[in-house]
Amino acid sequence: MSYLLVKSLHLISVISWMAGILYLYRLLVYHADETEELVKSRFRIMELRLYKYITFPAMVASFVFGIMMLVMNPLLLQFGWMHAKLGCVVLLAAVTFYADFARRRLADGAWKHGSKVFRFLNEVPTLLMIAIVIFVIMRPF
Repeated sequence: MSYLLVKSLHLISVISWMAGILYLYRLLVYHADETEELVKSRFRIMELRLYKYITFPAMVASFVFGIMMLVMNPLLLQFGWMHAKLGCVVLLAAVTFYADFARRRLADGAWKHGSKVFRFLNEVPTLLMIAIVIFVIMRPF
């Protein structure tokens, strides 16, 4: 596979991952505020499907294509900006796994926090994405 094709697939996967994680946290905000059981059950289904069929697979694909790019061009690992980017990617994966943890807790009725926690957490992927894009485009170090 050519490097540019792998890079394109990586970018498509990252865009899908970001869309999924941002929407998942937004659904969790609305779900946490909801009082009607019928609506809550719909949120549970939407959240599960979004995580299982879009967010998680897109995250895995992002890692696969990202690793392929590093294998094809290992010199990238010599740069500080790449280390910073990879650190942010690890944090983004942790935020994604936490969203699934919170989704399951909310679905079970075991979530003890309100929607404000999800409102805050919804901003974290955006901030990480901004940092990642700046590291990749600006290559500050």
